[in-house]
Amino acid sequence: MKLTKYEHACFTIEHDGKILIVDPGAYTSNLNTPENVSGVVVTHEHADHFDSSALGAIIAHNPDAVIIGPPSVTKQIEGALPTQTVHGGDTVHLESFQLRFFGDTHATIHESIPIIANVGVLINDTVFYPGDNFTTPGVEVDTLALPVAAPWLKISEVIDYIETIQPRFIFPTHDAILSDKGKALVDQILSPFAEKSDAHYQRIDGKNISVDRTDQNI
Repeated sequence: MKLTKYEHACFTIEHDGKILIVDPGAYTSNLNTPENVSGVVVTHEHADHFDSSALGAIIAHNPDAVIIGPPSVTKQIEGALPTQTVHGGDTVHLESFQLRFFGDTHATIHESIPIIANVGVLINDTVFYPGDNFTTPGVEVDTLALPVAAPWLKISEVIDYIETIQPRFIFPTHDAILSDKGKALVDQILSPFAEKSDAHYQRIDGKNISVDRTDQNI
């Protein structure tokens, strides 16, 4: 499988000539709509993850693709775009992809702000992205898309999450709110903790990498 990281929380997985897109939100400006898209996973309804115009452009180029997300996402676009609603505990088979979903709620930003739905996704039992929560899937994770900057998190929680998940490979995501210096600082802080957990931490912004379990060259 080939993973490509785009701005903020967006990435794609290509497998057997098919592409899965995750969270092409309004903070992602460098995703050119690809062909051969099987589906789009939207973890929750916040604009940095969910952009209905971007989803419309994807479906216009890939009319057989489906947008998969929690009810708070799908209810906003059903009838206009093809959707499939999921909750934590669901498994979806979509052409070259097996998608397992975990968790049901967004992390708390503040007690005065209502908590919304959020699902984490495990792709082909290899790549796990929790969306906006430190969801623990309770299964082995090879490659972790790790949120590193958000109003709902602090760096100590990110470190604890690395130690809990214990993946082989980690790439930082959810970081459009950081400057280049901010990203460098986060990487400097997190890398030793990843190494302590026997994980390889690497920033892959704008890069294509292999994430097959048998590939130990990352």
